[in-house]
Amino acid sequence: MSRTRIVITGVGLTAPNGNSLQEFRTNLLEKKSGIQMKDVRYMGEYPAGICDFDETKYQKKKARRRGTRAGSIAIYCANEALVDSGMNFEEMDKSRVGVFLGITEHGNVETEEEIYQLHQNDLNVDLWSHHHNPRTVSNSPAGEVNLNLKITGPHFTIGSACAGGNMGLIHGAQQLMLGEVDVAFAGGVSESAQTFGIFAAFKAQGALAVNDDPTKASRPMDQDRNGIVISEGGCIYTLERLEDAQKRGAKIYGELVGYAYNTDATDFVLPNTERQVECMKKAMDKAQISKESVNIVNMHATGTKAGDINEAMAVKAMFDDCPDTYINFTKGHIGHAMGAAGALELAGNLPSFDDHMVHPGMNLENLDSECPLRNLVGDAPKSLDKIDTILNNSFGMLGINSSVIIKKY
Repeated sequence: MSRTRIVITGVGLTAPNGNSLQEFRTNLLEKKSGIQMKDVRYMGEYPAGICDFDETKYQKKKARRRGTRAGSIAIYCANEALVDSGMNFEEMDKSRVGVFLGITEHGNVETEEEIYQLHQNDLNVDLWSHHHNPRTVSNSPAGEVNLNLKITGPHFTIGSACAGGNMGLIHGAQQLMLGEVDVAFAGGVSESAQTFGIFAAFKAQGALAVNDDPTKASRPMDQDRNGIVISEGGCIYTLERLEDAQKRGAKIYGELVGYAYNTDATDFVLPNTERQVECMKKAMDKAQISKESVNIVNMHATGTKAGDINEAMAVKAMFDDCPDTYINFTKGHIGHAMGAAGALELAGNLPSFDDHMVHPGMNLENLDSECPLRNLVGDAPKSLDKIDTILNNSFGMLGINSSVIIKKY
């Protein structure tokens, strides 16, 4: 990584509480929730994070009807990231541009809807959509971006559970370092809040949050939490090699200086504290930084008891003796955006390099005694003299762990 430096030059996002980085950041600082009640098919009303963005800002209605919700999120975010980068895209060699997106799951929304319609029409399979296959192949969200922007370079999605947002960013950086592309649109997307299946599954696990006030439903680290709030969203970054960004005078949000990913290999769902510690340590080793130099650790912090406690123990083991390291989380504001979570949560902290503020968590009213974290910011924004380094954690089922480190440029 010392030979090839990778920087972020554009950010495009949609979250339950914002459709731009500025709006998202303001609402994080002001503790404005994006959670609302959603009528879930077959189940009734549950708290959920729903995005409200213009699906046809960058694609025609016909293309949207043929495509997917995840694809529409990806197209919106990629175009926003492109505009934000200030790049002269028309003059670029599109074969040297790649799209790399992390996902948790894909195709469920379309499959569930078609099966529902099948049962509304006496199981007449002649009514089954001929668009089903391209809608449900796992590379669809990234492929829809390539179709929309006429990109002829590589595209793929990275199925990495709730570590997907970080993993998309990591793979985009790797493709740049390998010289496979000159520009990477990288991050994560999720349409999970549009499928009843994921609600039913988390409910069956006893891990689906309920609350009469949806804005109070997602409560990471809080003693009174009762599960995950399912959300949708997306965040895509424009990544470039430093010398290319400098050559065109691009603004630089930050430099990706380290990352790591590993596997627990211990359980389908329950996390492993030791492996999480190893992942963070490997990311710092790759970045060639000390743990004392990390200013912000953004936790995965899902709002489940086992998840919160295991990660709290990992972060405590790593940073408890670092008085200048502050810890926050984002899911109290927006719920769990699954494959988009890591990318969104990193974006929410990027402006810290300029405003020196650590945004607070939300709904942390009664800290769980089993999560005794030093410098956990859960009340109001914390102002620091400087913020130079952010470590972003994202973990997922089947024991996948990821940590990304961004430094101020």
